Amino acid sequence: MKITHVETYSRGPLLSVVRVRTDDGHEGWGQTAPYYADISTAMLHSYVAPYFIGSDPWDWEALVDRFTLKVHKVYGSILWRALCGIDSAIYDLLAKSVNRPVYQLLGGAVRTRIPVYGSSMSRKTTPEAEADRMLALRESHGFRAFKLRIGTVMGRDADVWQGRTSSMITTVRDALGPDVVIHADANGGYSAPEAIRVGRLLEDNGYGHFEEPCAYTDLESTAHVASVLDIPVAAGEQETSLPQFHRMTQTRTVDIIQPDIGYVGGLARARKVLQMAEAAGIAAAPHSANPSLIQVFNLHLAASQPAATGHQEWGIEAFPYFQGIYSPMPEVIDGHVELGTAPGWGVEILPEFLEAADHAVTDTASTR
Repeated sequence: MKITHVETYSRGPLLSVVRVRTDDGHEGWGQTAPYYADISTAMLHSYVAPYFIGSDPWDWEALVDRFTLKVHKVYGSILWRALCGIDSAIYDLLAKSVNRPVYQLLGGAVRTRIPVYGSSMSRKTTPEAEADRMLALRESHGFRAFKLRIGTVMGRDADVWQGRTSSMITTVRDALGPDVVIHADANGGYSAPEAIRVGRLLEDNGYGHFEEPCAYTDLESTAHVASVLDIPVAAGEQETSLPQFHRMTQTRTVDIIQPDIGYVGGLARARKVLQMAEAAGIAAAPHSANPSLIQVFNLHLAASQPAATGHQEWGIEAFPYFQGIYSPMPEVIDGHVELGTAPGWGVEILPEFLEAADHAVTDTASTR
């Protein structure tokens, strides 16, 4: 079995679905990280895909390791975003070739009924509106956990409007009651002193975890906040370097590690992060912000890795842009998503998506 073709099917600048084909007729589907997908797709065809043409996909993790050493001059987010597209398609291809779900290739079923938390992506909502829609989702889908947004993204202690954060924290807790888990995500919005002040308010209101309290580039501040607060601190979404994840787990910078499969370079690398977490006794909840294929990849990762305890992230925004890609869409029932035994990712790419997408192909090995 040799890789012969790597194809992309792109919808504008935000989404690129990837197909990998082999000389014996097998194929698999994956996706680059969403957002900046046009840049990732250019990187994929010009640099990443040619490296793997002619290779045996059953050597995948060894191939990724060799590729990582080769590309030391071009490390960076776009490289790993592009690699994720091929990596995720390879796992689908291999699993389908043996008629197994991907989670069995990743280590086997630790759990197939995944508890999820409803994750708000909005800072435009009022506290009252946020509480109302979470109550509605608890009623319709049985969510027992949610995450809301506080502060502003990389905001240096700013709020969206004066008093929003404190009102959001107390209003949503009062509305949902004490039995619902609520997390809060600052997206790197605070200095350490302000993060500690906000963290105390979260503790007083019984919140579950405090995500990215400080800029992701400032591990020292995040570690300080985690050491001072009792509420678990979570981070890792933005990281792309395995050595950086190793530092975070070994120094216990965080209590919960949150790699994004798309940003870190795919399943082969993301699984290593969760194994680091398992060895360090740290829980993992990989980042998943929208209903693209990354959401499906996360389910299989969580199903197979012991460190993925607790609720996993599940975006609650509509995001029409990421609809109409694949079927069936996973469904939250009683606060959980159940994985079946269908081969590969257990979904099919919709023909109407492919017909409307921009198509590109690489079928020649690199000469670099």
